[in-house]
Amino acid sequence: MQTEFEFTLPKGYIDIDGIVHRQGKMRLATAGDEMRAQRDPRVLSNPTYLTIVLLSEVITEIEGVNIIAPATIEKLFTADLAFLQDMYQRINDIEPPMMHVVCPDCGKEHDVPINFTREG
Repeated sequence: MQTEFEFTLPKGYIDIDGIVHRQGKMRLATAGDEMRAQRDPRVLSNPTYLTIVLLSEVITEIEGVNIIAPATIEKLFTADLAFLQDMYQRINDIEPPMMHVVCPDCGKEHDVPINFTREG
C-alpha cells in the first residue's frame, strides 16, 4: 500500500532567500494527526487554522526546506494551499464537496464535485 505521495506545487514555496521550492511529499493522515491538529491551541482559538496544522503534520518534505511547520504552510500561495487541500482529500479518500447544478444546455439537474485545482 502506498503511504507517501509526491507532488509539485503550482506556484511554489518561496523561502527567505527568494528561492522557489515546488517538489514535495505528503503521507497518508493518521487518526493521531487529526487528533493532535484538533487539540492545537491555534485551532482551538481559530478553527479555520485546522488545515494549516494538519498539512504541516502530513507534508513530509518540500525540497530544500528542513522543517515543515505551520508557519511554512502559512507562507504558501493560495493556489498551492488549495492544491494541497485537494491532494489531502484525494489520497485520504475523503469525499470532495459537491455542488448542485443545472446544465445550461439541457436543463438537467445533477451534483458535481468541487475541484479546487485546475487539474482534470
